[in-house]
Amino acid sequence: MVGVLAIQGDVAEHCHVLRRLGVEAQEVRQPGDLAGLNGLIIPGGESTTIGRVAHRYGLMELIRALIAQGMPVWGTCAGVILLARSVDRLDFPTLGVLDVHVRRNAFGRQVDSFEIDLAVPALDAIAAAEERGRPVRAVFIRAPIIDRVGENVDILAKLPDGTVVAVQQGHILGTAFHPALTDDTRFHRYFLRLVEEQAFTAAPEATV
Repeated sequence: MVGVLAIQGDVAEHCHVLRRLGVEAQEVRQPGDLAGLNGLIIPGGESTTIGRVAHRYGLMELIRALIAQGMPVWGTCAGVILLARSVDRLDFPTLGVLDVHVRRNAFGRQVDSFEIDLAVPALDAIAAAEERGRPVRAVFIRAPIIDRVGENVDILAKLPDGTVVAVQQGHILGTAFHPALTDDTRFHRYFLRLVEEQAFTAAPEATV
């Protein structure tokens, strides 16, 4: 079972993709919803809203502890902001589990949103034969960029100008764009393979 932090943002879209892939999706709004999870997605949305509400309900501390225990997590757009070790212009602490620095709203306002095709060779590991080598259509909406990357972080995708927009650090995955807003399920399948390989289950006592 994979959880989707359901405070705000493209929660329904992630749940839809997971269910389409035959995976049970759990919307996470309070600590008890974390029990039994094998992985967690932190969706795109308003990072300040998601972060402040998650802090208020005690979710940030629990999620940080579960990630430290080995729970796979994937942050998309706002989610990668909340995972990052450091972020510019943010007035509350992040989870701090992904060794990157993130710059928020790096491309401008909502009207500056865009789509672009990205090469993501790592996805070939889970792709069907006809999908291998095919670019990913990436949707950027008030998106952040990853402008500093730690030595233990693998870069999965860059924009043509070299800007980093997708990374992985062990069982932690981060994308500055919104894979749930397209019909391409490869990033979700890639995350589900991480979940399968990690074989983690959140114990009920860890969420109280």
